[in-house]
Amino acid sequence: MAIILGIESSCDDTSAAIIKDGVLLSNIIANQSVHEFYGGVIPELASRAHQQNIVPVVSMAIKAAGIEKNEISAIAFTRGPGLMGSLLVGVSFAKGLAQALNIPLIDVNHLQGHILAHFLDEKDKKNPHPKFPFLCLLVSGGHTQLVVVKDYINFEIIGATIDDAAGEAFDKCAKVIGLPYPGGPVVDKLAKEGNMNAFTFAQPVAGGLNYSFSGLKTSFLYFLRDRIAENHNFIEENKADLCASLQNTIIRILIKNLVKASEQTEIKEVAISGGVSANSGLRNAVEAEGKRRNWSVYLPPLKFTTDNAAMIAITGYFKYLNSLTCGYDTVPMTRI
Repeated sequence: MAIILGIESSCDDTSAAIIKDGVLLSNIIANQSVHEFYGGVIPELASRAHQQNIVPVVSMAIKAAGIEKNEISAIAFTRGPGLMGSLLVGVSFAKGLAQALNIPLIDVNHLQGHILAHFLDEKDKKNPHPKFPFLCLLVSGGHTQLVVVKDYINFEIIGATIDDAAGEAFDKCAKVIGLPYPGGPVVDKLAKEGNMNAFTFAQPVAGGLNYSFSGLKTSFLYFLRDRIAENHNFIEENKADLCASLQNTIIRILIKNLVKASEQTEIKEVAISGGVSANSGLRNAVEAEGKRRNWSVYLPPLKFTTDNAAMIAITGYFKYLNSLTCGYDTVPMTRI
């Protein structure tokens, strides 16, 4: 029997989860609404909030799982990538608790956690799992990658953004047209009311299977500048169409390379993960493309798309089964 405590503190959500033999028993998340006022995550505020939240969140996860802390087999924590101050809180707490309980530590790559969220099973629900090898489009606020997942431990990145991530493009463009942070979900909501072909924006090409979204943001900004010069109310009068057209452009960029990756690798097991995988337009587009190309498509449950400790715990579980633990000298890394 293996019981893993997972701790996630890479950005602005403090989370703890318990997994027993691959089954999720609890997943507690403390959000930080303070950042909405600033239109983005403030690292110093995030780390302070983690310090306040980490003890009660872990305690709640253990209690909700119905276990005692001395039953925990190992503690998995997010090593990176992420904000250094935030990561330090989670890593330091994990080390202290592991030492007190005399149990192993397991460092987890946050991005691999997003991917392995597809293998989370719940007490009353067994979710569909991709078959190895599978192709995963990982899309979040800070990362956009195409990954060949060979097994629970081995991952090969075959494409990545050379500048901005898709999630960042959503949020930054949303901010320009006056939408609240985080902008991605608001764009998704408004896009349902708009015409996705109303406006055209740049679709940068990065070469190979890589992505680029910096040029799209610039194109969006200059487009608005020119239209506002003609009509000061342009944004308010066209907000839904702007959101729909922006979302359509980002999705087309993502899908284009996903199709190329599937053709080049000859892999038809296709999954998406990360915060942006909650976007309804992207989910619909991947499913539609899957039907056209005879893919087996895997969409993560919405509650496991954003940052959470369940994905850290399940990754730690598979590493624990392979005896992949780490020492107390392990330090957090903003980039991995």
